[in-house]
Amino acid sequence: MMTSTIFLSLLLALLPCVQSEITLIQPEAETGHPGGSLSLTCKTSGFNLGSSSMYWIRQVPGQGLEWIVYYYSSSSNNYAPAIKDRFTASKDTSNNIFALEMRSVKIDDTAIYYCATDCLQWVRVTGPPKYEPLIFGAGTQLTVEPGQKSIVKPKLSAFYPPKSSSKDAVQAAVCLASDFFPKDISLQLAFGDKPKANVTRPSVLKPDE
Repeated sequence: MMTSTIFLSLLLALLPCVQSEITLIQPEAETGHPGGSLSLTCKTSGFNLGSSSMYWIRQVPGQGLEWIVYYYSSSSNNYAPAIKDRFTASKDTSNNIFALEMRSVKIDDTAIYYCATDCLQWVRVTGPPKYEPLIFGAGTQLTVEPGQKSIVKPKLSAFYPPKSSSKDAVQAAVCLASDFFPKDISLQLAFGDKPKANVTRPSVLKPDE
């Protein structure tokens, strides 16, 4: 009778972690800007999120996998030094979502972010811990890129020459364009019945503009 009871307990602990039933669904891509904030999500099913160890692992272009977060609960977790104090993981067990809140993101945070679980509650019930392969989501490609400034229309000021009684006098009118972005502009100047003049100035931006 004792043997049957033990076997039933082990079976019940094992059932929530059938690997073929586990799914980790992540958005395909997200975009952020330096200094900004965003959230990555992982929708889980096929296991008990509340009693499972979860992970965030990322892969920077051209490099190997980098563990950044282990998370079991708000009191049992660990973060890699590179993202500690900027990233916070959490579980929403009512909606089965494992999330990663990211603050003060950097261009260096550009990577594929994988949600993962070991889903091995039964290992903790039946004996000492042992290491098993993680189950990964498909990954979210996060791209952190500089933000684009909004288009600002130019302020135009026109300066006309004083009238001259001399027919041979050379006169010039000035059109001043200022405070606009981007620094590409095309102006069309017209003086009475004279042919229109087109003036184009390409963008010349300093690195910090």
